[in-house]
Amino acid sequence: MSRIGKAPIKLSSDLNVTVKDSIVTVKGKLGELNYTLLPGITVEIEEDVLNVKRMDDSKEQRAFHGLTRSLVQNMVIGVSEGYEKILHIFGTGYSAEVVGPWLRMSLGFAHDILIGIPKELTVEANAVPRSRGGRSDFTTIINVKGISKQLVGQFAAEVRGCRPPENYKGKGVRYHDEYVAIKAGKAGTS
Repeated sequence: MSRIGKAPIKLSSDLNVTVKDSIVTVKGKLGELNYTLLPGITVEIEEDVLNVKRMDDSKEQRAFHGLTRSLVQNMVIGVSEGYEKILHIFGTGYSAEVVGPWLRMSLGFAHDILIGIPKELTVEANAVPRSRGGRSDFTTIINVKGISKQLVGQFAAEVRGCRPPENYKGKGVRYHDEYVAIKAGKAGTS
């Protein structure tokens, strides 16, 4: 058995999980998510526990088993707690703001970058002061929130991909907990 696939998913009392025509629907306080089961995979709900079962022990079925269990678990967490990614923008003159359904970023290019915000996500951009080496500077913090783990992660990756952090001054867009190793610049010749 798949170690991930055989683990039961505990359901809280405020969740409503239904399985109809191989479509799993999870409703919670934050919203509703659907997932279509792959062939050979079934879901059984017993009281407050959800179990994912597979048809046989073929390699494909074992892979689908763990995948389905992980995706359903992510749905349960998403509709009850939600997901959030935090990004920081470092660099002089770099900024971001939410303008209607768009995230507008100024990242040192000759033009601003506009990224459409999916309607399922909530995005906030705030400038926060920080002191560095005796001088004050501003960094912009972008919060991406939603109930779909995949959608939150994909949007955050698109934002980060616009200007990944560089290794000499650390300028660019990075995740909140991301570490960037700063390299030494060129050594002067005498």
